Amino acid sequence: MTEKKFTWVNTHYQLVKYLETKENAQKELIDLLKSVGIQPFNDKTSPESHDVELDEIDPFTFFCYINKYGSQKRLDYLQEIARKLKIEIPSDEKGLPSAQAQKVWLFPYKYDRVNNEIPRLWGFFKKALEDKITDIDFEDILKINSIGKTKLTEALFYINPEKYLPINGPTKPFILEKLGINPIFNSYSDYISLLNQIRTKISVPFYELSYIAWEWKNNINNNNMDNSLKYSEQLTAFLEQARTDNLKTKHYINKFNGTIVKVSFGQGVTARVPWISFLKEPFTTSNGIYPVYLFYKDLNKLILAYGISETNIPSESWNIQNPITIKKYFVENNLGIPDRYGASYVYKVYNVNEMPSNEIIDNDLNQLVEFYLNIKGQIKVDIIKPTEFNRNGFIDNLTDAGLLFDPNLVTRFIASLITKPFVILSGLSGSGKTKLAQAFAQWISQDESQYCIVPVGADWTNREPLLGYPNALKPDEYIKPDNGALDLIIKANKHPELPYFLILDEMNLSHVERYFADFLSVMESKSQISLFAEGSVNNGVPAKLSLPANLFIIGTVNIDETTYMFSPKVLDRANTIEFRVTKDEIKKFFATQNDLDMKILKSQGASMAIDFLELAEYKKSVVQDLSETLKKLIMFFEQLKKTGAEFGFRSASEIIRLINQLTIINSELSADQKLDIAIMQKLLPKLHGSRRKLCPVLIILASFCMKDTKIENIEKDVFGKDDFDFGADNVKYPISLEKIYRMYKGAIDNGFASYAEA
Repeated sequence: MTEKKFTWVNTHYQLVKYLETKENAQKELIDLLKSVGIQPFNDKTSPESHDVELDEIDPFTFFCYINKYGSQKRLDYLQEIARKLKIEIPSDEKGLPSAQAQKVWLFPYKYDRVNNEIPRLWGFFKKALEDKITDIDFEDILKINSIGKTKLTEALFYINPEKYLPINGPTKPFILEKLGINPIFNSYSDYISLLNQIRTKISVPFYELSYIAWEWKNNINNNNMDNSLKYSEQLTAFLEQARTDNLKTKHYINKFNGTIVKVSFGQGVTARVPWISFLKEPFTTSNGIYPVYLFYKDLNKLILAYGISETNIPSESWNIQNPITIKKYFVENNLGIPDRYGASYVYKVYNVNEMPSNEIIDNDLNQLVEFYLNIKGQIKVDIIKPTEFNRNGFIDNLTDAGLLFDPNLVTRFIASLITKPFVILSGLSGSGKTKLAQAFAQWISQDESQYCIVPVGADWTNREPLLGYPNALKPDEYIKPDNGALDLIIKANKHPELPYFLILDEMNLSHVERYFADFLSVMESKSQISLFAEGSVNNGVPAKLSLPANLFIIGTVNIDETTYMFSPKVLDRANTIEFRVTKDEIKKFFATQNDLDMKILKSQGASMAIDFLELAEYKKSVVQDLSETLKKLIMFFEQLKKTGAEFGFRSASEIIRLINQLTIINSELSADQKLDIAIMQKLLPKLHGSRRKLCPVLIILASFCMKDTKIENIEKDVFGKDDFDFGADNVKYPISLEKIYRMYKGAIDNGFASYAEA
């Protein structure tokens, strides 16, 4: 019995009839797709994570969801949908082009849908059915971020496979080689003219031509196979040579499927990760995006990736759904940290010892290249070459700008930021808290839009001064605060590759728990802050707001009669760094009297921003002598519990992470120095109480900070001396001991003491 072909065509026409009436019932279309097993439908309100369900869809994307699967699976789905709608059930799917699995939608994510993209697609769909598409309509749809000419012609083919032909990977070479027609077009008129030319050369329907072209391309035993679309033999030679010390590359082809090919085994010495890149103008391997093979030799892993240049930061992005960076792939599969190229995205991973067939290899590469060739992009002019993060560069620039900070304090500040992006700077007014926060933000940012200093008002009783509010008189309008805080958070969501800094000056001038409650909640839950009802406002403000990983919040705190104390809830979520000015620092200040010039700092560390964010993102902690560290922390836990200031699981894990990050920022710190900092910043801040409750505990804690002094001698040998030397050899944790010493003196003199001091 002869196999029936192209039975899907009538099914598609009947589906189009069904779709014509569903513009106002888009959720029904999504539910239909879900009901047959198609997934996922996770949308984004920020670049950080897939946090909401897709609730709108266009008719072209509806077809793309079905056709993103392999031949049998998509046929099964199409048949099941046909049964549910009681329309003609197809028996084949021959000639249907596959939709790019990583880029199914014809519209961007929710946070970037600001120009009525989905209504425009519905309007284009209706014009296509009425044969009323103009060049202006065609150009308008191509402006939507996610759509190229290949994808658009495939979408049109899905809804009318007799009128339209997909101009894609299989058909382009066929049209050129077999029909002798140049398949390039720029407008809708050009496209229709191209289709008319094709009809004069071949009489079969376009849906059949689509299948003929696909079969011609993929039949590698057919003499008519286009060898220009096969790269597998070159790849095999590349993998073999990568195992040798031979660095020569001239014998490799330099063009493939419309791209320029670059091969590298290293410069002068063999690279740990040799690569092959496929480039189109204006991109280069040092400046742009491109498909790339990356061979991680030590792991026998070959990754076909959505490549991103390391030397310079390209302005164009791949804009793919559900992206997984190579770094994330390595971490999730217990492969450690990739030597290089961790920011690129995984397309396909091959085990070099078990490579698939040449046909699969060639098909994978051609699909990615085809997707790449349809990306419209430009390279930005002012490119900053990424470099490794180095705290010494910041310390040197601080001195040049006339700012005097203890290098150890700077180390603590930076390590705290990459431990958790919420840091509280507490201490004496005028000691430089705001200046340090401003200096670092200014130093590592490319421009001023990446940081915002917001003075906290004494009248802040809710979140509106930071997040704004819906206009009660104009329901479709959202009032943003003038201080720029909300704009900064929105920008941070849109640009995850850059760090952003929200500096809350005099944070405790009002009750923190009142205006900052939403922030405290989502810091731990990783959920979103709801600003207004979905769909009620449309002025560039998202209905729900995420706090992305690239947003760093720094609060400065002065302690006096005009301020409020922090609750344990706040302190538990931050690293608290106390600023004090010593006699030696005052002497040095008077001796130098340098003019302050903050302009010197501007963007001096911008090249280190990417590495800084990667340090903040990396969650694994490796602490030497972990068991000994834990033993000491438990000792402190038992004593702090007596005053109700014990720490929980969150603080425990953050202490370990802080110690790890301190090691990264300054490898010269000893184990005791790092634990001293952790005790000071994470354990002592919640300590407060009356003299009767506090003093016995402070005595024991002080003994923990000493090497050879017994508990019974602490009051006499430490607390009893007005000039105790905290730098003495028998002091194990000098920073923490000095704080405990001052708290003890305060409790004795005032009958009460707390970590926060005026």
